[in-house]
Amino acid sequence: MNKLLAGALIAAVVGVAGCSGLGKKASTEKNPAPCPNIVVLLDASRILEFDGEERLEDIAYTGEITNVEIGCRYVEDKPIDAEISIDLAFGKGPKGQNGDKVFKYFVAVTRKDLEVIAKTEFLVQAKFTDKNIIVVKKEDIDKIIIPRAGEHIAGSNFEIIVGFSLSRDQIIFNRSGKSLKFPNLK
Repeated sequence: MNKLLAGALIAAVVGVAGCSGLGKKASTEKNPAPCPNIVVLLDASRILEFDGEERLEDIAYTGEITNVEIGCRYVEDKPIDAEISIDLAFGKGPKGQNGDKVFKYFVAVTRKDLEVIAKTEFLVQAKFTDKNIIVVKKEDIDKIIIPRAGEHIAGSNFEIIVGFSLSRDQIIFNRSGKSLKFPNLK
């Protein structure tokens, strides 16, 4: 996945680059305040794709965001330099096919409880086989730059929101509270 290309769409506000990992940068400078809050949007925390009706035997693919982490650093009036790590789990249901399946997720930066500053979508690929019906992935976004108006603006004034890019029907399904679980999976 080319995160540099995707990040270029919002480079003026948020730069996204590389795929190395959370916490790999060393800094001797202390943060004046906390990192932005990172949250998984509840309505977009999972994805279910059906081939037919909304029932267990018609599930083609599933996906879930299982964990998110953030690291950041900033000093004085410099922008916030954040990096995030997203853990994802994907499944192939009874109607799913073997091979590659591409899922789409987003990362958005907002002013806390206000408007979206920037949003970028990313693609993640899962490869399914008859023996490999569950795929676990870790996506690292190494550079999210959040500009601040001055040194008095802390990271707690911003949020980073993560979720799957869903269709209208998928959002309605998630909001319905329905839960379909495979009985043989632990």
